[in-house]
Amino acid sequence: MIVIGLTGGIASGKSAVASMLRALGAHIVDADQLAREVVEPGRPALAEIAGRFGADVLDAGGRLDRKRMAQRVFSDAKARAALNAIIHPQIAIASRAAIAGLRAAGHSLAIYEAALLVENQIHRGLDGLIVVSAPDEVQIERLCRRDSIDEAAARARLAAQLPLADKVAEADWVIDNSGSVEQTRAQVEKVWRELEARAGGGAR
Repeated sequence: MIVIGLTGGIASGKSAVASMLRALGAHIVDADQLAREVVEPGRPALAEIAGRFGADVLDAGGRLDRKRMAQRVFSDAKARAALNAIIHPQIAIASRAAIAGLRAAGHSLAIYEAALLVENQIHRGLDGLIVVSAPDEVQIERLCRRDSIDEAAARARLAAQLPLADKVAEADWVIDNSGSVEQTRAQVEKVWRELEARAGGGAR
């Protein structure tokens, strides 16, 4: 089985591209979903986060308040590194298990969708990398609208990530998501056809 990475910048449209790939038949391992699962109540990571950052990062139901946590770490590089040190090993374990499950089921191709594939050098262990790109101003506009934040906050979040150009430089395929949905879908379909061919004529 070949495993292809899928990443992009914040609000560049990575999740939209993943949805398009899923509709075409791709098996997606979503690191964002796994990140939510590993901090569920009762999981070791949540207790460690509360111990490191304080109980105020939990909501009234004892779940991680993701918005408050994001505000805390996006403005503090040390806090962000501390959070990553807690959750990334747990995500890695869950991702390996999910990929192993697809391999055991006989699938020939899997897509590993994650925001920090390049930052954490994970892409070097994969069989290829798709990067979803969009201009900074488009990312900022989408981020403000999506998260109901102001431009300054959006720019701070963008600055906290590796420049998108650095990710594009590592890519085997680049999806330009600055145009219409139809234009993006056409690019995704082209990449998918190439991946199916690479996987042996079909992605089971």
